[in-house]
Amino acid sequence: MIDETDLQPAEPKPSPFENRRSFLAALLAVGSVFVGALLSVPLIRFALFPLIRRTTELKGSPVGELSEFTSSTEPVMRTIQIEQVDGWRKALSEKAVYVTKDSQGQLRVLTSICPHLGCTVPWNKEKKQFICPCHGGTFAPDGSRVSGPSLRGMDTLEASVENGQLLVQFQYFRQLVSDKEVIG
Repeated sequence: MIDETDLQPAEPKPSPFENRRSFLAALLAVGSVFVGALLSVPLIRFALFPLIRRTTELKGSPVGELSEFTSSTEPVMRTIQIEQVDGWRKALSEKAVYVTKDSQGQLRVLTSICPHLGCTVPWNKEKKQFICPCHGGTFAPDGSRVSGPSLRGMDTLEASVENGQLLVQFQYFRQLVSDKEVIG
């Protein structure tokens, strides 16, 4: 008697070459996914950079004792040290600022950088004005624009008083524009 299982065709056993081919195909697929993921990291980072970027924290730099500036009638220049972080590099730089009073007698701290093209603006004691040596822009003792090519007055910096010390947060502003715009 013949058994029904004997009549069914026997399944062929896969050859060793087919097993190798499927293994190599799987290895190629895994390798392709890995390389694709590695290549996509810079693209994702480029797209997300504006959201996750870290800039230099604004720290208050000491300008001097508050009592030094309350009785002054002219702008007083002080040099402050600021720490800038650019990626992994930290740099200390010195910047000149002027401590002056506004029309109400309140202390203001002005940056010495001209809002026209970035020249350093000195105080002229004889003319009682800030005069830019590069293009002749003039500014009043409170930093407001008097004349010249600049589209706005000298830029004010955020200042605070802590334990009798005047602290200033130095920032850079865009030049050649009429509105004060922070760039760093």
